[in-house]
Amino acid sequence: MKIILHKNFLKRYQKLQHGEQQKTDERILLFQQNSFHPLLDNHALHDPYRGCRSINITGDLRAIYKEIGADLIHFIELGTHHELYGS
Repeated sequence: MKIILHKNFLKRYQKLQHGEQQKTDERILLFQQNSFHPLLDNHALHDPYRGCRSINITGDLRAIYKEIGADLIHFIELGTHHELYGS
């Protein structure tokens, strides 16, 4: 599986504290090994992210991705639940 990181994802990643960056790295590695591991709580999203899916990084930190092809994943956003969904 190939993973692409969108510039918005990378911007938010760089603003995270070191521990959150480390947890993000761990969860993306876990995602590559098993994209539906229970720790990830991988689930489909509704508007405005229809067609995308979300995984948990920490209790409140989420990563949003879109499947581009059978083995190509594009992580497009990273942020807290409130930052991404507004509630």
